[in-house]
Amino acid sequence: MNSRWNQLIYKAWSPFYDQFFNKGIFSKARRDVFKDIEFSQGDRVLFVGCGTGADLEYIPHHDIAITAIDLSDDMLKKAKEKFNQTDITFLQMDAQELAFPDETFDIVIASLLLSVVPNPQKCMEEMIRVVKQEGKIVIFDKFVPANEKLPFFKKAARPLISLLGTDIGLKFESLSKPFSKSLSIQTDSPIMLNGMYRRIIGIKSRRS
Repeated sequence: MNSRWNQLIYKAWSPFYDQFFNKGIFSKARRDVFKDIEFSQGDRVLFVGCGTGADLEYIPHHDIAITAIDLSDDMLKKAKEKFNQTDITFLQMDAQELAFPDETFDIVIASLLLSVVPNPQKCMEEMIRVVKQEGKIVIFDKFVPANEKLPFFKKAARPLISLLGTDIGLKFESLSKPFSKSLSIQTDSPIMLNGMYRRIIGIKSRRS
């Protein structure tokens, strides 16, 4: 996968993305991701890879400042159309190179993102960089279950499926290991398809 290829893939996906990824079990999973996330007055919240804005339906919009970014202009247009009566700031931006100062946001949210970016480790690094100390990073994505190996048929299919813009072989434990001192995982729970999709919440450590 590379960023240019992803832009082409999501240009094709944008007209009917919500019909697949914001209906049925995906809609329920998104709702469950946010059901007990507390937003405080004045919070600055960043949605990284917001896509068509599917997650934005499940959070309050009052008294918080929301910024939503995506690399795909076509996906962003869909999101802007849905939320054109709000104060949400939509920006076209690469999740691997966030154009924000360090420790800008109280909460950073990444849904179905790490499995589609070319360099998920760089994306994690950037999310940790821009979240404030003791701020939250909320992740909803598909990962190989902890302590399990990728089955042979998935391993064989992985290169082909990556051409569709997603990685079915990503292990969160490997991805997050380099950041163990800067991000404390508070929640890691299965949320869909027998644990293939997980809800993960991390807190950025306070520097000593």
